[in-house]
Amino acid sequence: MSAPLLMVCASFLFATMGVCVKYASATYGAGEIVMYRGLVGVIGIALLARARGVSLKTRVPGMHAWRSVVGVSALTLWFYAIGHMPLATAVTLNYMSSVWMALFLIGGAVVLGVQRVDPRLVATVLVGFVGVALVLQPSIDRDQLAPGMVGLASGMLSALAYLQVTTLGRVGEPEVRVVFYFSIGGFLAGLAISLTQGWHAHHTLRGFVLLMATGVFATSAQVLMTRAYAIGRPLSNASLQYLGIAFSFVYGIVLFHDPLTWMAVGGMVLIVGAGLAASRLRATTLGATAPDTIQPPSDT
Repeated sequence: MSAPLLMVCASFLFATMGVCVKYASATYGAGEIVMYRGLVGVIGIALLARARGVSLKTRVPGMHAWRSVVGVSALTLWFYAIGHMPLATAVTLNYMSSVWMALFLIGGAVVLGVQRVDPRLVATVLVGFVGVALVLQPSIDRDQLAPGMVGLASGMLSALAYLQVTTLGRVGEPEVRVVFYFSIGGFLAGLAISLTQGWHAHHTLRGFVLLMATGVFATSAQVLMTRAYAIGRPLSNASLQYLGIAFSFVYGIVLFHDPLTWMAVGGMVLIVGAGLAASRLRATTLGATAPDTIQPPSDT
């Protein structure tokens, strides 16, 4: 399968995962959904690693632990936002991670005393936050500002998780191993949250299927996206990754009857444009690769 097709399929599966999370949120808390998503991921990735002959033993457990703390926090916040906001809105806020990356880059330049900050990066950040204001405007009217801020925070943490994934890649950790330990972190964190807040010892068939489907769709999407970045062009893959917003938008209207406002649509367009511009500028100015599977975001 070609890299573009892999990316389209991965984006569709991530959006479908969001649908399962939204339905499951009517019964389960975000922590419990993260727990089962992590459990399915651990089993699925372990089987994949065995089939590929990849060792899951790591020399840098501390780096994986810290990456899991940040990534799982982002994932939990994102799942919470999905359960309390229109699907496309929550997904779009999480995709702000590329804009956050640009902001971190600007902040780093200022701290390090770089005399000149690329004005194009500043422009992408400003455009991105204008998009956020437009996207959240309808939500504020429905008293959903708090979930909106949670969704925005998930995007910021996803950007930090991307930096950690990049660092792990530089020390030689393969993607399968990174995703495996992230899944373990998700399972343990979700378990801790569930034990604190209470969990469902008994499941309905519908609830069980939704939880399992969340993990299967997320893990499958991660595998496809990882393969796409291994064989395709990073910037092209990053561009196609934003199809997840479009898929989520259609899902939201058809399945959840989410309101359609031109202000929200305009904000999504601005965020996508700012994210693509930020990814391209980082690649050209720093020689960096575009975000890989866990941005996010897509599934953090």
